[in-house]
Amino acid sequence: MISTPDGQSRLLDPQIKLDTLVRLRWLAVVGQTVSLLVVHYLLDFPLPIGYGYVLVAASAWLNVILKIRWPSSTRISKNAAATQLAYDIIQLGGLFYLTGGLGNPFCFLILAPVVVSATALSARNTIILGALAGAVVTLLTAFHMPLPWYDGTQIDLPPLYLVGVWFSLMCSMFFMATYSLRIAEEARQLSNALAASDMVLAHQKHLSALDGLATAAAHELGTPLGTIYLTAKELSTEFEKGDPLREDAELVYSQAARCREILKKLTSLSSDADQVFQRMPISLLLSDVSDPHRGLGIDIKVKAEGTGPEPVGVRDAAISYGLGNLVENAVDFAETTVLFEAKWDDKSVEIFILDDGPGFAPDVLARMGEPYVSKRSAPAISEDGAEEFEDEKDRQSGGGLGLGFFIAKTLLERSGGKVNFHNRKDPDHGALVHIRWPRETMDQGAQTPET
Repeated sequence: MISTPDGQSRLLDPQIKLDTLVRLRWLAVVGQTVSLLVVHYLLDFPLPIGYGYVLVAASAWLNVILKIRWPSSTRISKNAAATQLAYDIIQLGGLFYLTGGLGNPFCFLILAPVVVSATALSARNTIILGALAGAVVTLLTAFHMPLPWYDGTQIDLPPLYLVGVWFSLMCSMFFMATYSLRIAEEARQLSNALAASDMVLAHQKHLSALDGLATAAAHELGTPLGTIYLTAKELSTEFEKGDPLREDAELVYSQAARCREILKKLTSLSSDADQVFQRMPISLLLSDVSDPHRGLGIDIKVKAEGTGPEPVGVRDAAISYGLGNLVENAVDFAETTVLFEAKWDDKSVEIFILDDGPGFAPDVLARMGEPYVSKRSAPAISEDGAEEFEDEKDRQSGGGLGLGFFIAKTLLERSGGKVNFHNRKDPDHGALVHIRWPRETMDQGAQTPET
């Protein structure tokens, strides 16, 4: 399994653009200003308009200072963003205190900073901001100025109604924050896992590209090395036997000949005539993928059969890596045997990876292949803070975040395959991974190049 190191996780943690919070606050400033103007001047409701403008102006000046002090592209830490959202909650609480408390029909806007935190910040920041918003809402239930209404008329809302509004706000805040936090966390995990998948694939492609670089280098070095080879050969005949200069010339000649042989081998690696390297039958693919995992005490049985000619395709680093990751996990959890089987007909090519281990946990089987979903049991935490695994195999394999399955599934499906995870049916036991490609997909590159 592939896990994300702590340092990499910190790099992948999202940071918020300062300009995003500034723009949202400008939107709030405009809305608050218009609301105060309409209520006080158009509806002619009495309210402490001066104090209201002071609170709105404070937000406006905060935005101006932030824009002057930092450029728009600045990204701020989670704690800095949480501090600004905490200010927004307090500023909204001040406005609602001046305009009727929870009797103000706009009081639900106090949930906005908490929802923003849930979508962009950590659970810890969201809990803190939710607690702050809850405290402000609770205070507004008991302490607030009268709700603006027609002159001479005062609206006294029943306490039970205010309690109902308070309860509604708290429930809405909990539900919306939890939902947004969960959705945002899944999106972040998917983004991070896709980034890890792209890094693995880029690494595999880089290794494959080294062959082409070696061929280019061999071609460029061929001419000067040939000159050195011929010159050294002629010099070796210019001196008498036993002469130290002749020995030096013969040494240069022999080493130049050796270099020519090495370059010849490098050139042949990418030769179109080298069909063994350029093309890979399905049976050879299974053998190459399974060989690195032999010798670990698990019997890996490779089987390839089908109707019609055997599928032959170009070497694909993504397919090799994806299958290798699945075989490695099967070997980790198998008791004695892993079956690595390929079947084909004129329409499809299928690969099965079966082991005789405990199989996939029922609670995660439906989500296998998603990022950060692991079939491994989570370690318990002992009193001294150490991780305790259910068995030694879990300890050796190091737990896991499920990224290995996600990367393998992503790479194989990008190649045109369909990946499914199952548990074997009774009386057999263990896990079963089924990969299926259309026949034409696996037959790519099977045609013999024209000569």
